Amino acid sequence: MARASGSTVALSRLWPGRTDRLIIAPHDLRTADATRAAEIYAGRFVFAGKIVTCHGRSIFDLEPPSEDWEAALLGFGWLRHLRAADTALTRANARSLVDDWISNQARRRPLERRADVRARRVISLLSQAPLVLGDTDGKFYRKYLRGLAREIRYLRYSTLDNDGVPRLQVLIALCYAALCLANQAKSIRAASKRLSDELQRQILPDGGHISRNPGALVELLSDMLPLRQTFAARNIAPPPALLNAIDRMMPMMRFFRHGDGSFALFNGMSTAPSDLVATLLAYDDTHGVPMASMPHSGFQRLDAAAATVIIDTGPPPPASVSQDAHAGCLSFEFSSGPSRIVVNCGMPATGRDNWRPFARSTAAHSTLTYHEASSCQFVELSAMKRLLRGAPITSGPNNVEHYREAVADGDMLTTSHDGYLARFGVIHRRVLMVSHDGTRLEGEDSLTPAPGGRIKGESDFALRFHLHPSVKASRLSDARGVMLVLPNRDVWTFEALDDKVDLEDSVFLAGNDGPRRTSQIVIRQDARQASSLRWSFVRSSTSATATNARRNARREPELPL
Repeated sequence: MARASGSTVALSRLWPGRTDRLIIAPHDLRTADATRAAEIYAGRFVFAGKIVTCHGRSIFDLEPPSEDWEAALLGFGWLRHLRAADTALTRANARSLVDDWISNQARRRPLERRADVRARRVISLLSQAPLVLGDTDGKFYRKYLRGLAREIRYLRYSTLDNDGVPRLQVLIALCYAALCLANQAKSIRAASKRLSDELQRQILPDGGHISRNPGALVELLSDMLPLRQTFAARNIAPPPALLNAIDRMMPMMRFFRHGDGSFALFNGMSTAPSDLVATLLAYDDTHGVPMASMPHSGFQRLDAAAATVIIDTGPPPPASVSQDAHAGCLSFEFSSGPSRIVVNCGMPATGRDNWRPFARSTAAHSTLTYHEASSCQFVELSAMKRLLRGAPITSGPNNVEHYREAVADGDMLTTSHDGYLARFGVIHRRVLMVSHDGTRLEGEDSLTPAPGGRIKGESDFALRFHLHPSVKASRLSDARGVMLVLPNRDVWTFEALDDKVDLEDSVFLAGNDGPRRTSQIVIRQDARQASSLRWSFVRSSTSATATNARRNARREPELPL
């Protein structure tokens, strides 16, 4: 059996004459940690922030502490940690655990049959076959192949009701299976055709995924890049649709990155493993500057010197892939160099169900919220959520407009959306301008009735700017601004003309160690009294103390002595 990345271990020579055999193993790009092999050998399985200790029992007999933990266990991705240790003990441990799972069909759990979990398991069993089969005999080899063939058969005939990333994962796994098993020429052609059709549907012309979630790019490229290598290792031309999709997705991944390498938090994005992202970007041959506009995915980017602003300027994705989509239209994230300043709350990597309703709401994004309502509406009935396996978006902005122009002071983006038009009779319009030197971000948010229309019902709204937890924020004495001190000691000042500015608690959900407490700048107004708010973020050239003193001197009149 050959590794797609190079070296060969011809297992077929150990059992000559067999037609059902593995001939190649895909490369796994996900980071492996050899120290975790010792934990697994000791019976401690740590997944998705939860720990389960076996105490001599089979890990597959124990009650899982969470669905995320169970999906990680049954996906068998943890075998890569045993491979990283690469000792006779870890190989025997891997073989014992896989044998335990194969031998006990009677205790199968419902989650094992979920298409994306089964797809991950097939890919893991194929890519880690050299680990599991390296020191084994013919009897276990045949047992392993039978178990693997059974999983592939179920996967091949499983329904593809789940749209989006899970469907692509199933088709990628079937391509791997056809390439890695002997005598599968017909299956290779069929699997390649199905994958090509789905890639052309799900990967948009600008490289974004149809779900509008940046995390989908990381998840899919982690499997698509090794798949391209596996085709090459078999001396089979990869499908053009696969090559074209990868070429479009790589620049899109750069588009969503801030100066510190982290991803902008839109539509279900959480923290992404920095080592995995670095590995994926090493395959990008262009190494170019991120593009400014991604019109098919619905995002815009403003770059000036060290400043970066990434804005959501698109309508919600199709309902079939909107289970994780957020009501964040016209929200933005803002960073300066390696420091993130304004963010969206994002989504935690684990325990998502507890936070999902809040994280998807407009109030969890750095944009305008009208009457504490979200710009999108979601399925709310519990029975429908169970049937649809989530809460898709039922309505939201239909008409999202954006216009870019170069002005004397910098680059300007004008945007608007009608997500509040049907319910409240207003259109949200946002203008952003970044100065050429990257030291100033100016904005204006306004609410206007549709032509010939009027505001319906309530008219209160709030403008929110969620701050990254690393930013130290303090409200200025005149209540018209907030001073922000970044980790690198840069000082920025937020000001709103003629409006009271509040500093309130918030939560940053996408932290590496889970949700973190942070702050948000909030301006509240009434659309019938003040339909437009102007604000700015300005970098100071002096220290926080000097900035505060100078600002107070400018604001306060001299005493009449």
